[in-house]
Amino acid sequence: MKPVLNKIFKSILNTIPRPWLIRVSYLVRPIIAFFLKGNKFTDPIDGKSFRRFLPYGYGIQRENALSPSTLSLERHRLMWLFLRDDTDFFTSQKKIKTLHIAPEQCFLEIFRKQKNLEYITSDLKSPIADIKADICNLPFKENSFDVVFCNHVLEHITDDTKAMQELYRILKPKGMGIFQIPQDISREKTFEDDTITDRKERAKIFGQYDHVRIYGRDYFDKLRSVGFKVDEIDYTKNISSEKCIEFCLMQHEILPVCYKK
Repeated sequence: MKPVLNKIFKSILNTIPRPWLIRVSYLVRPIIAFFLKGNKFTDPIDGKSFRRFLPYGYGIQRENALSPSTLSLERHRLMWLFLRDDTDFFTSQKKIKTLHIAPEQCFLEIFRKQKNLEYITSDLKSPIADIKADICNLPFKENSFDVVFCNHVLEHITDDTKAMQELYRILKPKGMGIFQIPQDISREKTFEDDTITDRKERAKIFGQYDHVRIYGRDYFDKLRSVGFKVDEIDYTKNISSEKCIEFCLMQHEILPVCYKK
């Protein structure tokens, strides 16, 4: 049954445009969550437990990656735990002006309801974003935001240096950004080749049909070259192995937490 399910999910991810997937997911996720109820794995974002999570991946499918209730992936759950336990993002008494590039469904409604957030979302194509905008030409003034999230976006952007410069420009001094990307830590240098345009070839080489590079360890230094102070945080080291299994986290995934000097 698992190989069939994995094949179905892989086909869906690689054939249905992302904006459509987002719309459809709002309809099907309550049904999936109901049928997968259990007590083996827990999504820390909403506290709900399931007998298993869903597989996910455009190439190789990762087992127990996608939460049936929030549709969070490993990276989302890791960021949530970091924000909850190591920052004042949810508890600050002052208003935190927050920009979320390519907003993720698992966070959207929760962040919108946070009374201490002035929460704005932006993306070029997402149907759930407030403001349609190009990340390389954002319509915001310099030093506008206390916090900026931009997760799994830069690997889609041809001129990622320009995008990083825009993220730096709009962040306030001492502001914080989290800019997650799919990263091959074993690779010293980022690999990109703009001559590769075939969807299947891109999926094979870059891991996804709409990616334009594979980031290596030099990703952090590229952020630093734009001006950011970057903390490379292996946050799973702060979480017990039992909880990592229960929350379906990816061991040793690095959180790039960036600050404007």
